[in-house]
Amino acid sequence: MYPTAMNRCNLPPWAIASRHYNRHPKRLEIQGVQHNGRPLFEKLDGIDDPELRGALFHDFMDVRFQLHQWQREETVSSRKSLKNSYLRFLRGWLFDSNSIEGAVLKGWVESRLGLAPTFHRTPIEDIHSEAYFLYTVDRMKGSARTSAILPQFDLLYEFVQYELRRRYPDQTHVTLYRGVYDLNEHIVLESVAKHHYLLRLNNLNSFTDDFERAWEFGNRVLEAEVPLTKVFFMSGLLPRSLLKGEREVLVIGGEFDVKVLIGG
Repeated sequence: MYPTAMNRCNLPPWAIASRHYNRHPKRLEIQGVQHNGRPLFEKLDGIDDPELRGALFHDFMDVRFQLHQWQREETVSSRKSLKNSYLRFLRGWLFDSNSIEGAVLKGWVESRLGLAPTFHRTPIEDIHSEAYFLYTVDRMKGSARTSAILPQFDLLYEFVQYELRRRYPDQTHVTLYRGVYDLNEHIVLESVAKHHYLLRLNNLNSFTDDFERAWEFGNRVLEAEVPLTKVFFMSGLLPRSLLKGEREVLVIGGEFDVKVLIGG
């Protein structure tokens, strides 16, 4: 994980990426988001039905960013900039995390938390590499497709964190799984014990809470205790009519203790 000078969070990048943080997490606050989203969260406080809360969140986003007005715009580019909302980028990630949409999502983590990606299409060794440059090209192409996408992600993350605190009030971590074919796909920092490693994960990663589904993506499965504060998005928090996910969880990266389970 390569900390950068960009950070709009209450903790520095090196702390967010550290193994200590992942073992003892603290709340992450993106500058200005709680204030800007206060009308939304005050309304959510009075709703007990999670499905209705998800629908209200989308309606708030629809109005705040005028997403419903894309058909009224006079030019094709203007229509696309509103139509390509946060949902379009989540769908793009679910289809291919190395897509242009994936680059924009990784760019949100970098700009808000200061964690640059370690992989996008190819490994990124540092922020001065050719691979990093190509990632920034994808990121700029994707950002140009829509209006205010990073502020949309700000509110999405804040909503996800709000929902997780309501649904799991006594938890700090959740057990998640990630299927891989080769452990060397990740940066191994330390071999702790047999089948136990300290890995440096990409700044944004796909996990699942379904152990059996993880095996569909590799002959090995990484099991990790992920801080709830590191969950950027979790399938099931929005109505299925908006986004049909397969129990996928988008996890902000850093140094993670993992247990490697090997298939027979």
